[in-house]
Amino acid sequence: MDVSAPQLTARKSRKPELTVVAALILRDSKILVCQRHRDDTHSLQWEFPGGKVEPGEIPKEALARELREELGVEATIGRELFRTRHGYREVQPELELIFFQAIIDRSAELQNLVFEGFEWADPSALTKYNFLQADEEFVALLASHAIPLDGSP
Repeated sequence: MDVSAPQLTARKSRKPELTVVAALILRDSKILVCQRHRDDTHSLQWEFPGGKVEPGEIPKEALARELREELGVEATIGRELFRTRHGYREVQPELELIFFQAIIDRSAELQNLVFEGFEWADPSALTKYNFLQADEEFVALLASHAIPLDGSP
């Protein structure tokens, strides 16, 4: 074995230090988008509901918990739609962001428990919102209809 040869590790194979999950929720062909609170980091920017995966949680469980905590709703977490990595200067660990389709009952009334506000947006209008940088690639794919929105989990 040649001990002088450098060990190469693919960056993508490293486990991210922080995993964040987000939900794509549809209602009447519109997508739920949420505005971060004015006192939060990235004040008043738009995002999809969700949050950090806690130790011991799997991503789908974390997303269901986050939707209860943020919007007061029970959700069925469906298929993974998109996955990316992003690093913010002010947050040291690179984060892995996983977007899932989520289904909530049509009669469920959303409660705004943490956001400045939320609204239902037409997919083609998403690029007009000031989204978090980590969400921008996903937003572009949604706005261009590159990710099909069929409503099924």
